[in-house]
Amino acid sequence: MEEPYVSKNEALKREWLDQYVTVNAEQPELKRFAGIVGRVVGINWNNKALVDVQDGGWYDITPSPDFLTRLDPAEGKAKYKNVNSAQPIPEKQS
Repeated sequence: MEEPYVSKNEALKREWLDQYVTVNAEQPELKRFAGIVGRVVGINWNNKALVDVQDGGWYDITPSPDFLTRLDPAEGKAKYKNVNSAQPIPEKQS
């Protein structure tokens, strides 16, 4: 028998994984991400969405309409610029 928290986690993954999102800037803790398109790269075991907001870090944000707004995939892909995350290591400087 599957544990309830596993079922919830799997459901959140199906719903939110690889979605382009913006944050609700009215939430005080999310104001710094206002106007930035992020991408949900995972759901952790605390059932928080791991969101890459293009600054090299992943932030855990509650995956609900109170905190995140999903974008149309074409719009999100056009506005999402992954410039800092998972980039190759640059050549060493001499």
